[in-house]
Amino acid sequence: MNILITNDDGIYSPGIAALAQTALKFGTVRVVAPDVEQSSMGHAITHSRPLTYKKSPITFEGIEAFRVNGTPADCVALGLHMYPDTDVVLSGINMGPNLGNAMWHSGTLAAAKQAVLFGVKGIALSTPVGNTEPDFDTLKPFVEQCLTKLLETDEIALYNINFPKKPTGIKWTRQSVALYDGTVIPSEDPMGRRNFWISVRSLEQAEENSDRWAMERNYVSITPLRLDLTDEQRLKEKLGTDDVIGYQGLGTS
Repeated sequence: MNILITNDDGIYSPGIAALAQTALKFGTVRVVAPDVEQSSMGHAITHSRPLTYKKSPITFEGIEAFRVNGTPADCVALGLHMYPDTDVVLSGINMGPNLGNAMWHSGTLAAAKQAVLFGVKGIALSTPVGNTEPDFDTLKPFVEQCLTKLLETDEIALYNINFPKKPTGIKWTRQSVALYDGTVIPSEDPMGRRNFWISVRSLEQAEENSDRWAMERNYVSITPLRLDLTDEQRLKEKLGTDDVIGYQGLGTS
């Protein structure tokens, strides 16, 4: 199996090194990652300037590794161009969880989505951080179990995995869609100039069997995702009341 690994924390992140070493058990590994941190970049792609890549300044033992002056999605697009025989793209291990609504702006998940858009399986992997770096040795057996399960078929699919600090098991979950409150926190720099931090605070408890719910109970959360964002029920309702817009308005004959 040919595996392409990227992230949004950048080529220097210990999370990508841990994932690359674990992935070696499953096949040939190549690393193509941003040259600087690109957290919360979402699915941004670069179109106003050319992309370049250079050999990684740090060594991934037994692995070809390159850094790109672009976003996580850029890295996947360029990586798949460099290695067209890629079977799966792994993105992570991200330093910070990607749960619930955070999926919308996650650069980690965007890299996995980009893989699926290019016709390759994409898997995003994340874990919380605190005052110290994650204990990747503790997480390693669970990373291996998840990859063993998800790599056993050649389906083109998208998965989002989150690892608690000390996992006790693994659960299949759905994305939490509990509402959250985006908040702007005023602050100032040492020169007295005003600035602002964008943050969030939860407004609702996590739904049972959701990714947030599983993580709160120290379970690894595996969430299968899809690229089709269509609200099927609302579409059905609208077609039933105004099918002229639903069909003729789309230029069908």
